[in-house]
Amino acid sequence: MDNRQAIGSWLSGPRSAMEAAGADLGYRGEQLGLPESGPGSIARPGRRLGALAVDWSLCVLIAYGLITDGYGQATGNWALLIFLVLSILTVGTLGFTPGKRLFGLRVVQVGTGQVHPGRALLRSVLLCLAVPALIWDRDGRGLHDRLAGTVEIRL
Repeated sequence: MDNRQAIGSWLSGPRSAMEAAGADLGYRGEQLGLPESGPGSIARPGRRLGALAVDWSLCVLIAYGLITDGYGQATGNWALLIFLVLSILTVGTLGFTPGKRLFGLRVVQVGTGQVHPGRALLRSVLLCLAVPALIWDRDGRGLHDRLAGTVEIRL
């Protein structure tokens, strides 16, 4: 690899640099047996962030309107608790939160296509910790999804 390629590889990311070096990584979700695009494929980061923004806004609105009087630290703490409960209940039963449904996403267990409530609990707790959700693998799954054995797919 040329020094210019090594120095400039950060612009396109490590995946692109590996593919330029000859590694065949395949498409996101190929190792999981998911299609490359369309329904059932791995959800893209933009949709996931949009769904998270809708869910978080809903939880802040509920905390602000029903629990706290005014916006402050307490509102954020209550919103996090509401987000945890919302995520556990809706993902554990339906497979999606209101934001995920709005953006056409669903959380499923790898291999079975359903989500066990225990896995939804683990995924939701790890998601509220934030750090596991910021560490992604080459398929685009966060650490919270990997540890819970789940994947977020398009409907």
